[in-house]
Amino acid sequence: MENNAVDRITRSFEVALPEMQTLHEYLAFLLFSPDTNIRQWSEDLSETDFYVVEGGKPWLQIQDRDNAFETVLHFFNPNGEYLLVVEGNVSRGKWRLLDNTNKMIIEQGQGRSEMYELAFLSETFFILRKHGGYAVGKKPNFLVLGHERVVARLEWRDYVELLFNTYRSQNKSFNNLLIFFVVLVVIVLLLSVFR
Repeated sequence: MENNAVDRITRSFEVALPEMQTLHEYLAFLLFSPDTNIRQWSEDLSETDFYVVEGGKPWLQIQDRDNAFETVLHFFNPNGEYLLVVEGNVSRGKWRLLDNTNKMIIEQGQGRSEMYELAFLSETFFILRKHGGYAVGKKPNFLVLGHERVVARLEWRDYVELLFNTYRSQNKSFNNLLIFFVVLVVIVLLLSVFR
């Protein structure tokens, strides 16, 4: 009986993922909404062991475009080597971090370079936001990546759901701690009343 009451209380604190139409809308909700703000559980770009692995860690690009059928992989290798693999065709470039920031420059060759800011990083998720786009009404441009081993067969909405589970798991831990604290306070109050 007690477990059912605790389960009901815990479920009342859970936040459902609202229905949205685009990957951008979901990312804005998950990364920048004060209700979710999963960025607080992100690693920093300086913690390169999350995305740089000797021999390469394949990061699969996630897109919500209807015509995005090609497989795009990104590799951030040691010594600043960057590989972009589109349907098996490899382009070489370089990546580097800007000191004391969460910003990365990706040089893709032929004079093309782009600067990104970290939006979220974990073992599974690597989301970069292209610098700029802060004007009112202008949407930021995200480079949305997932560790290929984990997200290879996921549709973009499933990727978002998996990312949202980061929030759910952290939120559930907080809720369980909150419930424990409330129960503890109630017990202390009851003991003080019946003394």
